[in-house]
Amino acid sequence: MSARRILITGASSGLGAALARHYARPGVSLLLIARNGGRLQAVAEECRARGALVTTELIDLRDSLAVSSLVAEVDAGAPIDTVIANAGVEASLGRIGEAETLQEVLAQIRTNLEGAVATVLPLIDSMRARGSGRIVLVSSLAGRMPLPDQPTYSATKAGLIAFGEALRPVLAARGVRLTVACPGFIATGVTRTYGGWRPLQWSAERAAAAIAAAADGGARSIAFPWPLVALVGLGRCVPAVLREAVLRLFFAVHIDRPPRRSPEMAVPAVADEAELSLRPQ
Repeated sequence: MSARRILITGASSGLGAALARHYARPGVSLLLIARNGGRLQAVAEECRARGALVTTELIDLRDSLAVSSLVAEVDAGAPIDTVIANAGVEASLGRIGEAETLQEVLAQIRTNLEGAVATVLPLIDSMRARGSGRIVLVSSLAGRMPLPDQPTYSATKAGLIAFGEALRPVLAARGVRLTVACPGFIATGVTRTYGGWRPLQWSAERAAAAIAAAADGGARSIAFPWPLVALVGLGRCVPAVLREAVLRLFFAVHIDRPPRRSPEMAVPAVADEAELSLRPQ
């Protein structure tokens, strides 16, 4: 069997790092992409210690042309069989409901949606030509049930769901599998400072194992935890006024939320979803 070649974005911590460690073993070649060099190298060393061949790239997913060129170049040299578009960022409304800043909104759109598309787009035709490959888009349950305190984040994750569902039948006809992952809350550093409700939170390791199993098994999608998935499904069936009232109660404004960040501390100054997002996926 030929060695696996797996590309993971947002690999410096959180879910991305957990995915890298999950796949790290002899016979696996990992290309890990992130913005935080120190954390990325630490993850790379862990993966090398497990027997994987690891290459790292420091790149900002908002630079979509650079991302696309890098992925195309790497794939031309040695074909990538699995790509996991995991990186992303999030921001919330202010503590009394102030809108997100334009800087925060654009950072989320360019990272979560544009960056993910730029990561997988160069691989679509080459995978179709080879008749094999796996694409994983890490979305969120917030893409299925938009949250009042994170409108832009929810929109970007809903966009990933739509992108994946539109592409899936085209890719499947040529033997390429696409999995959309919609996790609930995943424990990362940012969850300790979030003032909202965090029901049924999973560890990054547990989430990574579930997503990897779904992708390797060719699943069309995966969503977890199941009680929260069921609630989301139920919520789509009830009248909108009732659904919105419940969402406002738990997510809209929280008086214990940290004060609004200053412009220099806004999303673009930070890095991967694993470092800031409480809904990575």
